[in-house]
Amino acid sequence: AVIFLHGLGDTGHGWADAMTSIRLPYIKYICPHAPRIPVTLNMKMTMPSWFDLMGLTPEAPEDEAGIKRAAENIKAIIDHETKNGIPSNRILLGGFSQGGALS
Repeated sequence: AVIFLHGLGDTGHGWADAMTSIRLPYIKYICPHAPRIPVTLNMKMTMPSWFDLMGLTPEAPEDEAGIKRAAENIKAIIDHETKNGIPSNRILLGGFSQGGALS
């Protein structure tokens, strides 16, 4: 299985469409959607985001609780797939931008 996480402000729909060009019949593709939350960096606008972003500099605080919560949600997806028969060594996790950072 390939689990691919989208970037800030996006959804899994666009990436699911992009995956069609590389789709192989024996691989399951999963493109989950981040929850819609207020993002501090973007004037607290509500948008799809795996966790809050406070800034882009190395000194900016990080949303440790949000990152942990997002990681637990992705782990639940992985656990679901292993319970349904996909060995964990056959699951690839990746992403783009914020999704890549989370993966």
